[in-house]
Amino acid sequence: MKLRSVLLLAFLVSPGTAAVAAVPSANARVEIAHLLTYLETSRCDFYRNGSWHDSKEARAHLEKKKNYLMKRAVIGTAEDFVDMAATASSVSGEKYQVRCRPSPAVPSGEWLRAELARFRAAGGQ
Repeated sequence: MKLRSVLLLAFLVSPGTAAVAAVPSANARVEIAHLLTYLETSRCDFYRNGSWHDSKEARAHLEKKKNYLMKRAVIGTAEDFVDMAATASSVSGEKYQVRCRPSPAVPSGEWLRAELARFRAAGGQ
């Protein structure tokens, strides 16, 4: 085994550094599904990688990213979904934006977190 492989293995199994698989609770799944539906039905425009997309295309894109990340067990909460899938491009690093006309564009992470807070305050169902 190469030294680099040995060091990586040692890091991964050391106490406090082992990767923990994230499994979203039923409530987190409801919240994530709500955010995706909220985006799709918003009729707002979604900016990613240099161009604007309609809300249905935006939902499809974020759902694809969510599914990818959930298969890898890295999303455990709705906040994880927003932070890891819905805030920036994993390819370019460019921040996503949401534009609900006539209002100016805002960062998608802020827009989704505000809706998550509203949803929770309303009872989350």
